[in-house]
Amino acid sequence: MATDVEAVSPAGEQLVDEVRALDSSVPFLVAGPAADLVDSKEAIFGLMALALLIVAVGTFVLLFLMTGSILIPIKAIVLNILSLGATLGAMVWIFQDGHGADLLDFTATGTLDTTMPILMFCIAFGLSMDYEVFLLSRIKEEHDRTGDNTASVAVGLEHTGRIVTAAALLLSIVFVAFSTSGVTFIKMFGLGLTLAVVMDATLIRGALVPAFMRLAGEANWWAPSWLRKVHDKIGISESAGPRPEPASASNLSGEGV
Repeated sequence: MATDVEAVSPAGEQLVDEVRALDSSVPFLVAGPAADLVDSKEAIFGLMALALLIVAVGTFVLLFLMTGSILIPIKAIVLNILSLGATLGAMVWIFQDGHGADLLDFTATGTLDTTMPILMFCIAFGLSMDYEVFLLSRIKEEHDRTGDNTASVAVGLEHTGRIVTAAALLLSIVFVAFSTSGVTFIKMFGLGLTLAVVMDATLIRGALVPAFMRLAGEANWWAPSWLRKVHDKIGISESAGPRPEPASASNLSGEGV
């Protein structure tokens, strides 16, 4: 069978589906670049919804056990998706549209490798959540100690900013080295993760997370009473115990002189 349809394109994928749907008394197979693309996408993205659900639920549960909050895990997932979306958009602009072809010395093909989004998601999401845990653990510890949300956010950012910056810088140096490869796939992998790490450590953890938590106030730490009981029983905490209540006037008057 001959066709003038571009193999690696939506039209090529549609043609593969139409040919495979033909009713024939003789068994037949469809091969070629377009069929490879269709089969690869099916294998990679067929259970993607389930995989994303597992990641989201696992992240939500672990962050809830750490913070006792409903809002903070949701915020973490949303901001991680924002960071990854911006990174993938940059990869499309640079490698698919070819805006960085001369600078990075590659030939744009108008496509991205189908495995790249999954690889970048798995690695970048994990690294982003590491930075989130660094920051949140310090904020939570300070909030448990003082009960002051605004001061806790400021102290948490102050105490973790340098370690997050140092970790991001170290990883960026490693990843950017991949972008010097002569293989476009490796070049894309290195540059994409470099952008993801730098964006997450600066824009997300350094600006958006503190700003959101400052504006949300004590709503950051809210949870329904039944979930609060769950957290009290099996929650993860680095603090020595619940924040001591201030002494009341009646208690003070009962003390001996």
